[in-house]
Amino acid sequence: MGARCQSGYLRCVKRKNGSWCWEFLWREKGPLGNQMRRTLKVGTLEEYPTEELAANAVNGLRMCINAERHRQHYHPIQMCDLIDHYVLTELSAKESRHSPATRIIYREFLELWIRPYWSTTNIRDVRTVAVEHWLGQLRRQNKDPLSSSTKAKIRSLMSVLFNHAIRYEWLEQGKNPITFVRQSAERLRTPEVLESSEIQRLLSRLQSPYRLMVLLAVTTGLRRSELFALKWGDVDVTSGTLHVRRSIYNHIIGRCKSVTSKKDMPLATYVVTELLYWHQQSKYQETDDWVFASPKMRGRYPYRPAMLLIRTVRPAAVRAGIDKCIGWHTFRHTYSTMLVANNENVKVIQELMRHASSRSTLEIYSQARNGDKRAAQQRVVQMIFPEDLNRDHPIGESDPEHSNVAFDWIN
Repeated sequence: MGARCQSGYLRCVKRKNGSWCWEFLWREKGPLGNQMRRTLKVGTLEEYPTEELAANAVNGLRMCINAERHRQHYHPIQMCDLIDHYVLTELSAKESRHSPATRIIYREFLELWIRPYWSTTNIRDVRTVAVEHWLGQLRRQNKDPLSSSTKAKIRSLMSVLFNHAIRYEWLEQGKNPITFVRQSAERLRTPEVLESSEIQRLLSRLQSPYRLMVLLAVTTGLRRSELFALKWGDVDVTSGTLHVRRSIYNHIIGRCKSVTSKKDMPLATYVVTELLYWHQQSKYQETDDWVFASPKMRGRYPYRPAMLLIRTVRPAAVRAGIDKCIGWHTFRHTYSTMLVANNENVKVIQELMRHASSRSTLEIYSQARNGDKRAAQQRVVQMIFPEDLNRDHPIGESDPEHSNVAFDWIN
């Protein structure tokens, strides 16, 4: 006989302190096999003004209560229920498997893209080709096509959802329909990289502490979540070392992206001098104070990088005559590209970028500059025509017929 499905009971009760709150009641088997009534406080009436909002909040819990019944393959499970269960068990603040930034982004992707379309679909009715077609039709609010990298992230999150269902035995092993979904992660455009002269012009248009922010970003390759999470206690002036210990996103402090992200960063003497200068100017100089503490927040939080980029950094780039679209990650790409251009050892570049693999360093973050590519091509040509390139006249000048043909082709 199959397990009985429980919908539970949601009620609004008055507490002893006079406040009203929502409670969820259900039954479960005790250690002796007897039925026991369980009660869970969902939240206050201020947090969930309507019964519908409170019911949505306990939907993931309802999935846990009926986990045994969901293992019966004839029982339908909607995608919205799977999403609620995943959010409850994997994306809650109690779980440390994902960083706070990852949890926020996953929730946004689920609510913005996946839930609206797939909400009422049975998880056993999701088909590979249907998902491919859906990804191809996704558009932004301004009707522009969604980038391939964003679609690839949505596809990966869909796959994570179905693996979650398999872990809880709601789907059979090997029945993830997203496994064979084809979705390229190829970029629509090459990431912007700044030249040395552009960096100098940009820095000259910025005042402290904004100048120091950009200087640190472009000379260390710090991610923006790591850059704005720096505290004065992370700066070792004596050894010229920067300790990367945390990240921050939307004022939520979390761990770094990976184990390799926690590696210490060496600092150039010039950068250390700039840090010392800002330390003397800053109102917040204690060891536990943020390096880039926001005066508006009275030092409790650092500046918001997104607003800073829009209001300060990009206008400064325009004043400096830079027509490139600059983001905080632009400085990380620039740092990696400059290291490659300087012919640094690949292992050194990988560790300075704090990547787990050199493949990410070379294939994703680094670009070859046009000047370097032209010089490399010139060296190849010189290997083929060593004598001609050493002459005082261009190749083919001694051959009038060859010169005329070349001149006609150019014109």
